[in-house]
Amino acid sequence: MRIMHFAGGGDIGGAKTHILSLGAELAKENAFRLVSFRPGAFAEEAIENGLDVIVAPHAWNLFACFKLALQAVDDFKPDVLHCHGAKANIMGVMVRKLRHIPVVTTVHSDPKLDYMGSPLRQVLFGTLNSFALKHMDFYMAVASTIEERLIERGCDPQHIFRVYNGMDFSTDVDEPVASRNAQGDIVVGIAARLTPIKNIPTLLQAFAQAWKKDARLRLKIAGTGEEEESLKALAQQLGIAERVDFVGWVSDMRGFFSGVHINVLSSFSEGFPYSLLEGAREHCAAIATAVGGVPELIVDGETGYLFAPEDVDTLATYMCRLAGDDALRMRMAEQLYLRAKAGFSLQKMCETQKMAYEKVIRRSKMRGIRQGAVICGAYGRGNAGDEAILQAIVSQMRSIDADIPLTVMSRQQLETRLKHRTNAIYTFDIWRFIRILRKTKVFINGGGSLIQDVTSSRSLYFYLFTLWAARICGCRVIMYGCGIGPITHKRNIAIAARILSGNVDIITLRDSYSWQVLADMKVSRPIIQISADPTVTLQRADNAALRAAFAREHIPEDRPKIAFCLRNWSDFSQPAVIAEVADYAWERYGFLPVFIPVELPHDVMAAERTIAFMSAPYHVCRQRYTVEELISMLGSMQMVVGMRLHSLIFATLGQAPVIGLSYDVKVDSFIHDIGSTACVPIRDIDKEKIIHFIDEIAAGGCARTRVGLERLQQGEAINIAAARKLLEL
Repeated sequence: MRIMHFAGGGDIGGAKTHILSLGAELAKENAFRLVSFRPGAFAEEAIENGLDVIVAPHAWNLFACFKLALQAVDDFKPDVLHCHGAKANIMGVMVRKLRHIPVVTTVHSDPKLDYMGSPLRQVLFGTLNSFALKHMDFYMAVASTIEERLIERGCDPQHIFRVYNGMDFSTDVDEPVASRNAQGDIVVGIAARLTPIKNIPTLLQAFAQAWKKDARLRLKIAGTGEEEESLKALAQQLGIAERVDFVGWVSDMRGFFSGVHINVLSSFSEGFPYSLLEGAREHCAAIATAVGGVPELIVDGETGYLFAPEDVDTLATYMCRLAGDDALRMRMAEQLYLRAKAGFSLQKMCETQKMAYEKVIRRSKMRGIRQGAVICGAYGRGNAGDEAILQAIVSQMRSIDADIPLTVMSRQQLETRLKHRTNAIYTFDIWRFIRILRKTKVFINGGGSLIQDVTSSRSLYFYLFTLWAARICGCRVIMYGCGIGPITHKRNIAIAARILSGNVDIITLRDSYSWQVLADMKVSRPIIQISADPTVTLQRADNAALRAAFAREHIPEDRPKIAFCLRNWSDFSQPAVIAEVADYAWERYGFLPVFIPVELPHDVMAAERTIAFMSAPYHVCRQRYTVEELISMLGSMQMVVGMRLHSLIFATLGQAPVIGLSYDVKVDSFIHDIGSTACVPIRDIDKEKIIHFIDEIAAGGCARTRVGLERLQQGEAINIAAARKLLEL
């Protein structure tokens, strides 16, 4: 690859370390050139390190800098242009407009806080940088929190790569530093710019408290900045000036941290700070604010301590604890070292960065070509079943093509972007929907019972319109693991039959009832196959997550339980009957009734209507859980009595026996398709029949669950094969 980096040239601290160390590694196997838009220490060190560097002679002549940038790109002809910092970002997007090469930027921190304490610079550079960031092609985020901030500010999650900062551990020191000088001073150290965002006053105040309790403590502050004089004055005011050393700018970070026992970071905001890695490399114990990517390195109480910004008392307590317990300090330092070396090495960072470049180049070559998929469904409404369908479809599409661009139609765009890492548009933003369809290869009507008029005819017409619009815009169209019907009005049946026959390429159905509905409608032109609900590929959470979920709801883990998953539906008019069933399960078998909602808050309302009639103890889950957690929770039950289709599917995936309470034919069809008869209509509900199924399952009728799961998993392969066929055409 031919890789060019733009840097402002005033880069210091972690940003400088990142650019120079990454550049040196990339240059070993790739053509690499660095452009620095300012002469000075950064450019000089880059040249000393053997990098190919072009330096702009006049930093403030923006026209000359841009001319230099354009000439450098024309001479080098890079495959990808990588920018660091506000000035480099501005130059990068200007070059992008004229040369049409992919431009990426590394975001080291929250852009809105970069110039904290300097309003003029925030207005000037912050505004320009925000503009430049919006026009980048791709982003390299150094921590998950930075990735989330970019998504929240409108960046497409599929254009963001997470590339953690890395440190060279190849020449590390094996002996923990904390074991040396333990009889003398216990040195607390911080390496940071002395600016408001680093929040050094909190450190000084906490140190003053800690020193009063342990006089061996000494604080060393490495760095310079606009707050240096005011911080020295604060140290004098707190009476700790004799125990605080302002050592100025330090180039030899290994030397600095080799004399530190406890590495502290007190910042308001961070990306993924190099100072923690530099301290970890020298076996320093660490205390840091729980901001940015810090918790991804420091596991509180295991590899260090975390505290909230400005929490002086907690920071002081942690300093005293580590200073007073050599064994604890050394153990935490060693655990931090091992975690940093295993997960945040320079080599790992470079490998991740190279893979990101390859994807960037590959995606850029696809510009102007129809690609990817639009996924349409009832998403962003808080229904765990619908969200599970989306999660499964996204996962399955990425198993076909890891780079596939996906756009989801959702009621909650930001929530969908953050959760599924896809692009998302508002469900009813028709004009944007049409614009995206014109660039898309496949339209996916994404599972669920969308083609029905029980909810309303308007809903049916909307989803039929999306199928028609996708075909008109040139997309291939698949209805993916869906349910069809009921459609009750003759006019709706005729319209639906015409749209489905004329605009859909493949229909895969999650149940046999839907097959019969299509046959009755005389829909035969598309390829029609019976498959399974897309969610059957999802996995259960591990035992630790299950225990944590039960703990949150105060549910005893070791007691046998029966789950009820109810829906606040018009036909659910006899909650007292379900209450009697729950009481029976408790009195006869000792099964503790647990009410687990699939859609919050509506399902909780149905549970509350039921528990009002119960005499047995019970638990009502009131918090939101991931699909994997729901599968695990339901799978741990002795049996599950469910109205919600996806409660039955999740329980079957977890291998728990199920009893269906049918409010819709899709429930009957699911129970039939897994080879069971355990289904009771919710209207005019038959208590004795439910009790009969409970007795049957309690007597050992679990084999059908395994058979049903095998049938579901075999069917899902049909969905994936159908999608692959359309994507590869």
